[in-house]
Amino acid sequence: MAKEDELTNLDATALAGLVRRKQVKPIELVEAAIERIERLNPTLNAVVTPMYEQARKAASGKLPDGPFTGVPFLLKDLGAAFAGVRMTMGSAFLRNFAPDHDSELVARLKRSGLIIVGKTNTPELGILPTTEPCLFGPSHNPWDIHRTPGGSSGGSAAAVAARLVPMAHGNDGGGSIRIPASCCGIFGLKPTRARNPHGPDFGDIFSGLAIDHALTLSVRDSAALLDATAGPDVGDPYWAPPPARPFVQEVGADLGKLRIAFTVTTTANVKVHGDCISAVRDAASLCADLGHEVVETAPQVNAELVSQSFMTLWSAGCAWTIDGLGLALGQAPPQDKFEPLTWALYERGRKQSASSYLLSLTFLQRVARDIARFFLKYDVVLTPTLGEPPVTLETFDSPPEDPLRGLRRAEVFVPFTPICNATGQPAMSVPLYWNAQGLPVGVHFIGRFGDEATLFRLAAQLESARPWANRRPPVSA
Repeated sequence: MAKEDELTNLDATALAGLVRRKQVKPIELVEAAIERIERLNPTLNAVVTPMYEQARKAASGKLPDGPFTGVPFLLKDLGAAFAGVRMTMGSAFLRNFAPDHDSELVARLKRSGLIIVGKTNTPELGILPTTEPCLFGPSHNPWDIHRTPGGSSGGSAAAVAARLVPMAHGNDGGGSIRIPASCCGIFGLKPTRARNPHGPDFGDIFSGLAIDHALTLSVRDSAALLDATAGPDVGDPYWAPPPARPFVQEVGADLGKLRIAFTVTTTANVKVHGDCISAVRDAASLCADLGHEVVETAPQVNAELVSQSFMTLWSAGCAWTIDGLGLALGQAPPQDKFEPLTWALYERGRKQSASSYLLSLTFLQRVARDIARFFLKYDVVLTPTLGEPPVTLETFDSPPEDPLRGLRRAEVFVPFTPICNATGQPAMSVPLYWNAQGLPVGVHFIGRFGDEATLFRLAAQLESARPWANRRPPVSA
């Protein structure tokens, strides 16, 4: 077996190659991952539900012949059901809830050969862009344990950045893959709407705002994993345009000369931190050096109406989630089992009329068409991923007299990512920049609807020009 420090330098594709060549056994990879989790998780609080025995059993048995056979993987404790294992979604209401079936996404992850060794921390119901649920306590950023790893896939991002596993599941309803990728200095791609399935329980989530994928060390892992999981499930209401060829074939493929629009400002008059501006200008310069045409411009939208419409869907979605959980558990949701912010958002959502919901959806669909026209001229849009570098823990706390304060504070931290959930476009946070404090500051590339291919090609080019895998946080295996 390779030495432990050698294993943590490898991405999932390379680890699967070792297994395929019989240079390492799956059980050895699983035991090494368990050891890393046990050693570093007391500091990070990234993994909240160990699945060691299930993982050992899978690793010792006959595994599917897939692209990631034998590679340890972590599942975010939100949305992705694993039969017989608790799924809390960060909520005390679900403390003892265990689904009786696998979601289609989990079934596809298993068929790819991945071995799930645990579930990762998430804010309650994935609402906030930080990972500090009352149920499990905060996850810590491995670059600075006093700062947030982002959210809502913060536990997964912290685990990948600290090399507990080479990649981990995440989902993204307003930036929840890209936000923690930026905070933790790793790669995070949000696929096109409906690229991955939500079945069998859901056709879509929040009228298409949310989508699942992963946080990874390498671009090729993200592409190969999306190849393994993408495609419609039986009965899906709609699905993303099929790719011309496997996504993994785009990694390293000729990119040509892209027209890249970039901006460092928001249409919502949110002040963007200087480090985030510097990161974008640095990325724009790098893209120009690589031969692309880079222009400072951006699509214009009515930011206030976008925010209002998004929050209508978000609050109604919170009410839908909690009422649905009540039906699943056969009991009325009690207020004392939810955090004050969650309950305030739930009450706001229950007050939304059907008309206001549909009007908000209509407006966001109009914005999507307007932005699609902008992409007739430009191939990619570059923005900061976040409005600030990773902030300290407790930044999004809400006092009892103002339970929605955390959400308002989030608008300053996350002014760039939600629009892609509204439009359904693919987008990625790429770790190209670290500030003077040694904190990662991701940059955000948005692609045309259905065009992950261009993003993977560009990401691979950037990864080659400025490798990030050799950057390790202070808390790392």
